[in-house]
Amino acid sequence: MGQQPSPLLKSPATFEEQIQTLKKRGLVIDDEDVAFRTLQRINYYRLSAYGLSLKNNNRFHTGVTFTQIHALYEFDHRFRYLIMDMTEQVEIAFRTHISYRIAHTYGALGHLESAHFENEKYHEAFLVELDKEIRRSQEIFIKHHFDKYEGNIPVWVAIEVLSFGTLSKLFSNMKNEDKNYIARSNYQAPAIYLESWLKCLSYVRNICAHYGRLYNRPLTSKPRLDHQAKQLGIQQNRIFAHLYVLKQLIPERKKWSDFVTRLETLLSEYNDAIELERIGFPEDWEAILIKRS
Repeated sequence: MGQQPSPLLKSPATFEEQIQTLKKRGLVIDDEDVAFRTLQRINYYRLSAYGLSLKNNNRFHTGVTFTQIHALYEFDHRFRYLIMDMTEQVEIAFRTHISYRIAHTYGALGHLESAHFENEKYHEAFLVELDKEIRRSQEIFIKHHFDKYEGNIPVWVAIEVLSFGTLSKLFSNMKNEDKNYIARSNYQAPAIYLESWLKCLSYVRNICAHYGRLYNRPLTSKPRLDHQAKQLGIQQNRIFAHLYVLKQLIPERKKWSDFVTRLETLLSEYNDAIELERIGFPEDWEAILIKRS
């Protein structure tokens, strides 16, 4: 006999029942076959989250359609992939910055010594995480170093198995002179800003990697913003703030302008479905992202 449902939980609803629930809440569904097939592919609760801004007291605003909610879902899907492409470039760049600085300042195994970092406790936690990643790695270059160098893995190899979150923590725990060197050599922003930005971008990257929602979502990780950003009224807890700081970490102007062009195309395509304020975009968002400090 199967497990009996808890009295505190609802019974599972069929796809047909899910459609009827949406209709009872005022959602306009012109084609129930299309809605049925959509719900077969996209979990009801994942999809319904995109309707949160389109209803009050669990009733949809007059005229809101299933097509409109699905369009928000599709916009968010494509929006995430645009952002993932850019955060990947930042992540790869910082793997290079950090490993190069450590290797040329402290040696090939300099990342293993707590004396080369600010906080010994944080460094110990990093070593535990690094060991875990190395042990589960299937990368050929890791096996090569175990076979040929008795498991001694230099920083420029070890850095490649770290998650973005661990990479961010490693940068944060570097000595101030090392962080400042990376900041001065590569970016027009102080190291204390880079720390915040990496942490926040790793958070956003994880949302994207796990297919989380960005549209109409307050973000708990808030990037440190400069005075100019505050004057522009940029909201720290919306995704636009993260794009604003991402701009500072992509020095290649053409690469960034291409991203803004793709973003503008995407927003134009879904203009009838999205509300820019739900993602923290001001009206002059394009000028803000294109302008260089």
